[in-house]
Amino acid sequence: MRILITGGAGYIGSHTAFVLLEKGHDVTVFDNFATSTRISLDRVERLAGRTVSCIEGDLRDRPAVAAAVHEAKPAAVVHFAGLKSVGESTARPLLYVANNVSGTVNLLDAMDAAGVRRFIFSSSATVYGAAGEGPCAEEDPLAVTNPYGRTKLMVEEILRDLAASDARWGIAVLRYFNPVGAHESGSLGEAPQGTPSNLVPLVGQVAAGTRAHVDVYGGDYPTRDGTGVRDYIHVMDLAAGHLAALERVLGLSGVGTWNLGTGRGHSVLEIIRTYAKVSRREIPYRVVGRRDGDVATSRADVAKARRELGWRARRGLLEMIEDHWRWQSLNPSGYRS
Repeated sequence: MRILITGGAGYIGSHTAFVLLEKGHDVTVFDNFATSTRISLDRVERLAGRTVSCIEGDLRDRPAVAAAVHEAKPAAVVHFAGLKSVGESTARPLLYVANNVSGTVNLLDAMDAAGVRRFIFSSSATVYGAAGEGPCAEEDPLAVTNPYGRTKLMVEEILRDLAASDARWGIAVLRYFNPVGAHESGSLGEAPQGTPSNLVPLVGQVAAGTRAHVDVYGGDYPTRDGTGVRDYIHVMDLAAGHLAALERVLGLSGVGTWNLGTGRGHSVLEIIRTYAKVSRREIPYRVVGRRDGDVATSRADVAKARRELGWRARRGLLEMIEDHWRWQSLNPSGYRS
């Protein structure tokens, strides 16, 4: 099939593009390259041995979005494009609404006009808010603790309203937890600009000697070592989850919602210790105050994805860290290396 991937040059998008190409689908990427680079797509092509069509544009530009959908003529759209920093969303909420909500509406309008009504949405575990010990199940009450999470929840609600208004839509909402790792080759991975907003890339930079230490936000959470606990999932497992959702959504009328995670939680200090072991480097860290919008624990109930998508995460924490360290070692400056 022809698949349009918005934000396909980014971290999760590029790995998903590779998996879709490997499966035999034709991929077109729509990206504004604000936080990504075309180099990632070059590497996807080399790994897959196939080409990726690329259209540069911004979701906030309605005519550009409409033109991209018309040119790509996709059977389905996988939607990753958007901003994702919790801290930045707190400081600039209108920017996040414009990109994540209005941009998605522009995309849905363009799809509807073109008769394309198979849609996979990149949501987030942040829609569960302060969920306690978890695990979070898809049917649990939803609440958010930061503007980024609110944009994800707003889009989910828009998608439910859209599907209720028109039975021709088949929509998959994927709430995934904390993506980490890289392609096992070490040639495709996460390349944050500036200070990483996620833990593992930050730890990797400290291990590589390009950053002095890790700031641990909060050491007094009600967890086993006082630091935040998260459900980390290998990015290649996550990409495989999108493939499984694509196959399911083709025969779906309405909205299906699935968590993508491992169901296991690891603390910040556990991540640091594991990375130190894998890299054989000291990882200095300091505990500082809690970060606005963060929760103590976030862990997925993954039974529904196993049952309905036939999908489960296959890689554990050690493999996640090993693959990330390989990427970090081979690409110390990201795709600029």
